[in-house]
Amino acid sequence: MAYIEIYTKRNCPYCERAKSLLIKKSLDFKEIIIDNHNSLNSVYIEMQQRSNGCTTVPQIFIDGLHIGGSDDLISLDNQGKLHLI
Repeated sequence: MAYIEIYTKRNCPYCERAKSLLIKKSLDFKEIIIDNHNSLNSVYIEMQQRSNGCTTVPQIFIDGLHIGGSDDLISLDNQGKLHLI
């Protein structure tokens, strides 16, 4: 099974949408919560580096590969590729 990581922020509807889809598909994931978006937050900096500069959440990685945000995850599902993970 794939290793899924998702960077999220509390009270983020896009993050909730992505997590709900992963749960619906019975896919385990590691949630990494970013408490604040500032240049001093090491988790936020890590997310930016891993995602080629993306600053929005969620940012989703599958087996270390950057997938994108919630719309990208939904697109994978609509293409029938999410269940292959």
